[in-house]
Amino acid sequence: MSSLEPGSPVRATTVIAIARDSRVAMAGDGQVTMGETVVKGAARKVRLLRDGNILAGFAGAVADAFTLFSKLEGKLERWPLNLPRACVELAKEWRTDRYLRRLEALLAVADRNHLFLVGGDGNVIEPDRPIVAIGSGGAYALAAANALYEHTDMDAPTIALRAMEIAADICVFTNREITVLELEPA
Repeated sequence: MSSLEPGSPVRATTVIAIARDSRVAMAGDGQVTMGETVVKGAARKVRLLRDGNILAGFAGAVADAFTLFSKLEGKLERWPLNLPRACVELAKEWRTDRYLRRLEALLAVADRNHLFLVGGDGNVIEPDRPIVAIGSGGAYALAAANALYEHTDMDAPTIALRAMEIAADICVFTNREITVLELEPA
């Protein structure tokens, strides 16, 4: 289980990824804020990569996240069947490159076998429980998802959606314009 906010906290979004019973889902809210102002309500902060085999979501600056998605896709081209290696290589480059280390974002990344939280401080964390949450509402979504995972038989997409709804009720930087993506079964 992991909700990571290394260094300074990344605010203004919530993304959660969950794996359960061979199903992997990721959900993100749609709110974009500048300071205390909501400037967009229906942004997509979660994506399918590598022909629908990888889920990736971001918290932080949008342009920075798109740069990191592009870098991650490059690493996945080099190591197409090795998400752990691709994430480690991304984190290494992110931490050491003069330009990349200024990027302010966190990534949640998942395939059918792994969930990772990737940060610019060199962290690549695979949680003990198959739940990862990032962003200002990440702790709320993580707490809700842990309870739902432990005490219900809900599937991964349902837990992701419900945890996001609970986070939206608590976090002012999280809204109910929720996108839920799921990996197709292998």
